[in-house]
Amino acid sequence: MSQPDSKPDSTPDPAEKPKASPKRQSGDNRRGAVAGLIIAAVILAVGLWLARDLTAASKMQDCFMSGRRNCDVIEPAR
Repeated sequence: MSQPDSKPDSTPDPAEKPKASPKRQSGDNRRGAVAGLIIAAVILAVGLWLARDLTAASKMQDCFMSGRRNCDVIEPAR
């Protein structure tokens, strides 16, 4: 049996105010963006360092494989 004075759950009561969610501060949004930017910069720096190091190792290995014995890098005096 249904009760005549009960309201269905799907319709909101206009007398009830919707609960306001707390406002997010704009600083929260920027913190995430700044953190992402810092992480991207660190990954880029590590990638560049790794690429440079692997290139130098590859050049050294190519020198040794060609049979040379004097493969040390000689930097010019400044």
